[in-house]
Amino acid sequence: MEDLKNIEPILEIKDLKKSFAGNAVLNGFNLKLFEGENLVVMGKSGSGKSVMIKCLVGLLQADSGIIRIKDQDIEVLGRAELDLLRTHIGFLFQGSALYDSMTVRENLEFPLRRHKKKLKLNESTESLVQEALRNVGLEHTIDLMPSELSGGMQRRVALARALILKPEIILYDEPTTGLDPITSKEIIELMRNIQHTYNTSSLIITHDVDCARVISNRMILLVDGINYMQGTFEELSNSKDPKVQAFFKN
Repeated sequence: MEDLKNIEPILEIKDLKKSFAGNAVLNGFNLKLFEGENLVVMGKSGSGKSVMIKCLVGLLQADSGIIRIKDQDIEVLGRAELDLLRTHIGFLFQGSALYDSMTVRENLEFPLRRHKKKLKLNESTESLVQEALRNVGLEHTIDLMPSELSGGMQRRVALARALILKPEIILYDEPTTGLDPITSKEIIELMRNIQHTYNTSSLIITHDVDCARVISNRMILLVDGINYMQGTFEELSNSKDPKVQAFFKN
């Protein structure tokens, strides 16, 4: 990618702090995501990766810090403004988080119905649902229930749901967790295709070294609640810092 110093980020976190019962999980975390970039945040289990991404979308309230998305400070936005901003963000939840009582079609129609006014949807959503499923190779599952799908297929449907609003930013929370190695590779390749096809800016939370190696343009290591080190996969994997080496040891 070109030199990032003179480019405005599409998403920025400044000095983010979050504690639970006096235990500081995030202790001044910083991050910048640039347009068209796949940025991986890697941290050990319990390091605060998922806490950070939940603060980003308003599922958790940060104790302090600034979160700016598309030049808007989310802390000062009203509910309607925040809801509108969220239409620009796709979120692939850890574990897919499909609605068990809804068919695949209904799962994908859910965000379309919620944002119908903003999207000016006066016609059937059928073509949008089919397009989203086609993007992940699962058009034939449209009338199936989540329980009828494999884990990998559920993850693909969840990704189709994240894509259906054609977001500029996609947040991936542990996209390969719980999947076998072959299915993990398929999901990673699908993420790469989505970036190339739609020029999405993606923030990928993972502890999967193979996923980070393949998907990342740039990486940030979350250690002790801060952005301990950042760089390319090659730069970080060759670091002599013991805390950094710990991520890349077999």
